[in-house]
Amino acid sequence: MWSQQNALHQLVSFILGASAAAVLLFFLTSASSGARFTGISSWANGTTALDAASAQEASPAGEPAAPAHAEAKGSPAPEQDELERLLRAVADEDRTVIMTSVNEAWAAADSLLDLFLESFRTGERISHFANHLLVVALDGGALERCRAVHPHCYLLPAATGRNLSDEKVFMSKDYIDLVWSKVRLQQRILELGYNFLFTDVDILWFRNPFERMSVAAHMVTSSDFFFGDPYSPMNLPNTGFLYAKSSRRTVGAFEAWRRARESFPGKHEQQVLNEIKVELVSTRGLRIQFLDTDHNAGFCNNTRDFNTLYTMHANCCVGLGAKLHDLGNLLREWRAYRSMDEGERSRGPVRWKVPGICIH
Repeated sequence: MWSQQNALHQLVSFILGASAAAVLLFFLTSASSGARFTGISSWANGTTALDAASAQEASPAGEPAAPAHAEAKGSPAPEQDELERLLRAVADEDRTVIMTSVNEAWAAADSLLDLFLESFRTGERISHFANHLLVVALDGGALERCRAVHPHCYLLPAATGRNLSDEKVFMSKDYIDLVWSKVRLQQRILELGYNFLFTDVDILWFRNPFERMSVAAHMVTSSDFFFGDPYSPMNLPNTGFLYAKSSRRTVGAFEAWRRARESFPGKHEQQVLNEIKVELVSTRGLRIQFLDTDHNAGFCNNTRDFNTLYTMHANCCVGLGAKLHDLGNLLREWRAYRSMDEGERSRGPVRWKVPGICIH
């Protein structure tokens, strides 16, 4: 009789233990995209349980065998020394950096860079993110202007000798080469063991976007169009807002992304990522989260409610003047929203005035 009871107790203990483990595993692998985080990205580092496990995985075919935090061998070029120095200066305690890029026109006084930096100052508890921002200059004029308004500026070596100071180069050969050079820079940052969040300079920040990102994702991208499932490759990515976590898997994905350029000549990096996203998910096991447009909105598709808005991208908008007009108006209305009391905000959607030149 005692042996039967003992066996029963052991069986119950096993079932309870297995259930607890299953619940814990489910929680880790399906972390809510609405989870709250305290730092830049307290979960987005190379030492979390998920990423530590990823680092121990055998690299899929075509992915590098080197660990994610491998340093460059030999004597680095001067620009590489400068990049590493700046990354050490801007990274938070979890080795995460925020980065954007500007040309001379976007960096000029009262242009996009000024609006972008102002959004950190007027946003809700996000002013400290500017301390972790690396601005990549695409020409000498942009570098000079950047250094006048921000302490962490880096001249992209691939931009040297190219005329990228205005908007007339869009989709030209120089432009295509440039955007792929930025993907190579992003890959290098991952290889050096840093996570990054790249944000186009025509994106205004209102709240902490890391709150909308899942701990389970290897890569997070905003969406031009979002169809409901944050992990469905049916969503259309916009790489103007792109997070990647440093690991073997993501470095391999970036290498595959850059190699795929040869299969899609004349296309820029976002178009190529859209072409290969299914392959990255199905064959490389890359978990890509697509941010919904209710919270990370763009002119292509937005909710018109300041109560839910985290970022706003001036996509589907051609021309620097049009972007400045609509983003400037939006920032002014955001300041008015911040001056409202909680009762006014809670009565329903707080909308901004439309139409603008691009925003509707």
